[in-house]
Amino acid sequence: MNYSIHNPSGANKVNIYKTYSNKSTCPKSCPLAGNGCYADNFHVNRHWSKVSSGERGTDWQGLLDNVKALPAGALWRHNIAGDLRGKGEYIDNKSLKQLTQASKYRKKQGFTYTHYKPNAENVQALRAANNGGFTVNLSSNNVAQAIEYKKLGLPVVTVLPVDAPNVQTVDGVKIVACPSEKSDRVKCGNCANSFCADSKRNFIVGFRAHGTKKKQADIIARG
Repeated sequence: MNYSIHNPSGANKVNIYKTYSNKSTCPKSCPLAGNGCYADNFHVNRHWSKVSSGERGTDWQGLLDNVKALPAGALWRHNIAGDLRGKGEYIDNKSLKQLTQASKYRKKQGFTYTHYKPNAENVQALRAANNGGFTVNLSSNNVAQAIEYKKLGLPVVTVLPVDAPNVQTVDGVKIVACPSEKSDRVKCGNCANSFCADSKRNFIVGFRAHGTKKKQADIIARG
């Protein structure tokens, strides 16, 4: 099972490192799989497919070594595409602990998202990762589900309809749309508040349905 990690590059680079995980890491219960997932967009999917086939990337230990070797304090995003290691509907707690430790070395700022269901075992694993300094956002499919997930005390993100406002409050919970969606100058690497990397934030981060299959994602976001 292959994984890949990419360094910032190009004249207009932002200081963030990114990884991809094999397609088989995505839990089968995710309603976006093949049905609105942004990772199915051509350029992302092209690289993701080559990582998944073994044409590119490294093994799990290689990924851990690469993460550990990132510069001190580096901001990095795990899984532009793919999810945490796991089996069925359960996160591999041992692997998540290893990744958390690799990110913790030299105080790197790592974050990711997971579409695994928040069963008791998964919530325990996610709390340990977030408390250990590696932010794992629990991904939800719509605002109502996101509000329920937030009660678990974990950082939460959600899919939003294409016409969702930048900021909204629902049932007393604040939902802020990703600022990069409205500005070409804002990216993960220069997000002023590093929303998704902050495990202690008191609001939900939303991502409007986007990509070549945004119509399907928009249907899911509307619940």
